[in-house]
Amino acid sequence: MKQVIAMHGWSGDSHSWAPWIRHFKHHHWSWQSGERGYGKRQEHMPFWQDDQDPIKLQRRVVIAHSLGPHLLPDAVFAKATDVVLLASFSRFVPQGAKGRALNTGLKSMRRCLGSEAEAEMLTTFLRRAAAPSPPDGLPRGPIHEGLSSQGRQRLTDDLDRLIASAELPPGLQATTRVLVVEAEQDAIVVPVARQELRDAVETRLQHPAEHWCMPDSGHALLVPDLLMRIQRWLDQIPEER
Repeated sequence: MKQVIAMHGWSGDSHSWAPWIRHFKHHHWSWQSGERGYGKRQEHMPFWQDDQDPIKLQRRVVIAHSLGPHLLPDAVFAKATDVVLLASFSRFVPQGAKGRALNTGLKSMRRCLGSEAEAEMLTTFLRRAAAPSPPDGLPRGPIHEGLSSQGRQRLTDDLDRLIASAELPPGLQATTRVLVVEAEQDAIVVPVARQELRDAVETRLQHPAEHWCMPDSGHALLVPDLLMRIQRWLDQIPEER
């Protein structure tokens, strides 16, 4: 069985995976999406389905964007055969002087949640996530449709989790095949954090990860054929990659 568990990032929701789901199901993949429930959708955390296929035919793939890997349980990573990290990070805020301004900005964002400044702050975040593409290319999500009171608390908790992030998910196994997809024009994950992710993956894994850098793309990775490229990469046998 070929399975995917996908996880959105901060302020997103599972609706963002709709075109991925259609494409992957067409290519005989089973798909489950994690959901934090910031807006109208119910919070949900999936787990791998029982698989009776021979071990060599079993594929359990995590696809996670931005904060997404840090929102999944370690047990999901522990059983994953492949992991695709989309515009993600191990440590979001660089240590030392390089991280001070970013840390100040994140704390300001936290104060805006639940205040009159919330809508403007979240709209600015979406614009920066999409840049250099226009924000109207983003899928509609909780920020467009409105946060629930519980969702706002989860958003706050997850912002704290983002600020505190310091390493790869502990459940990621050394034998897992990993694809790191980086956005060259990312205005959310700073270059130092992107380099730290590459270094952390190299240290953790037995075999080198694949690394793609999307030119002219921002944090939201609004690249029309990206999902097809990732599906083809996953459907290749490892020796062909």
